[in-house]
Amino acid sequence: MTDPIRNDSNDPDALRDYLLANNGIKGLEILTPEDVDHAAALFRRDGFVVAADALNDEQVEVLRTGCEEVAGEIVALDAEGAGNRGPQRYSFGGSSLTRSQLHHAAWQMLLDVPAMLDVVAAIFGSEDFALRAASGDFCMPGATGYQILHSDVRDFVDPANSPISSFHDPLGVMSIRDLPCPYVCVNFLPQDVTALNGPTRQIPGTQNSRLPIPSLKREPEWMRLSTVCPAPAGAIMIRDVRAWHGGTPNLTDRMRAIPNLELYAPWFREPIVPGITYADAKNLSDRAQRLVRFCVADSSEELVTGATLRVPLTQ
Repeated sequence: MTDPIRNDSNDPDALRDYLLANNGIKGLEILTPEDVDHAAALFRRDGFVVAADALNDEQVEVLRTGCEEVAGEIVALDAEGAGNRGPQRYSFGGSSLTRSQLHHAAWQMLLDVPAMLDVVAAIFGSEDFALRAASGDFCMPGATGYQILHSDVRDFVDPANSPISSFHDPLGVMSIRDLPCPYVCVNFLPQDVTALNGPTRQIPGTQNSRLPIPSLKREPEWMRLSTVCPAPAGAIMIRDVRAWHGGTPNLTDRMRAIPNLELYAPWFREPIVPGITYADAKNLSDRAQRLVRFCVADSSEELVTGATLRVPLTQ
């Protein structure tokens, strides 16, 4: 009998039934915005943490509408549905000429979410963290495959192979995985995340692992089912970008979006592409202006924005 969770399954009904019965991290803790210390502790243990009620209903609606507008522009460029993160799977940042969506009001709103600011400050032990980009991803109906497990950061190799990576130990003793968390990704949920609409699979405790990340063929079943669900609209998922993670099937008839903010630790930097005009940055709150300080275009420069399916890594 064909395993319904494997990519070679041609029985969507069997996969749907299997995921409904088995998908999701058992005992997943969904915290509240007040659980700041607990959130930081879980983050350090597992490489991710989830907190509900970070966004109110009005903010959820603003974010949902903003994601749908941007996703519509991106999908319109892709008549075949090939995606840029796999079939029917797209990166918000990787589909923007600035590698960010910071020029959109919906993403700017996220800069002032107290629950996000408090937990990230507790993780870094400082409020002096800085924005790398405002991005995220979305998957459309028809994204029925599994994305390979991966990490979002790597050691510097050379300018051609790792143009946006900065950590390098010339002695070859240390890896970026031996350091404290260099930067986090905070995903904001504009819709409920369920067993069927493409929940992120997150492998707990892998943020410091030097083991090879398994291929789809070798990935054990428990990892395929290690997904962050159910999680309610308005929640945030804060991830150590080094931890292994990947996309999963969206078997529903609606888009699943997880827009994000990517935030550098006070001591870590990589090259950053400007994502907001000087004039727009000046309209942000004082705290948000501090957060985007490395992402602002010069006042004399025009910020060229727009949707694309392929952005060069060197940009």
